Amino acid sequence: MVDDDESVRESLPDLLWEMGFEPCAFASAEEFLESGSVEKTKCLILDIKMPGMSGPELASTLRARGIFIPVIFITANDRNIYRMDVVAEHAVACLYKPFSDEDLYNALLEAGKRGEGN
Repeated sequence: MVDDDESVRESLPDLLWEMGFEPCAFASAEEFLESGSVEKTKCLILDIKMPGMSGPELASTLRARGIFIPVIFITANDRNIYRMDVVAEHAVACLYKPFSDEDLYNALLEAGKRGEGN
């Protein structure tokens, strides 16, 4: 997961562990790209708006490199039109903070289905 909000980076991985996943948290898109984790990543949870490279920009960068990882966007921005555009272009889902555990889990299941085709 990539999110510039420290509280999200501290709490969301705990929830993901409880759901049976093995999360890694990064503070920026650039940190993720430099981490060496790109090749092992099965799903990305990306904040839409971050300093530097945004979540959609990271998703586009990966696709331009021929890397197709299922993406779940998370955002505090409640502009539904923007969210629908982002989902249609890039992602499995776009969840508005605060989102429910169930919504996140369902998005992760869908990402797993999409990732199986890679």
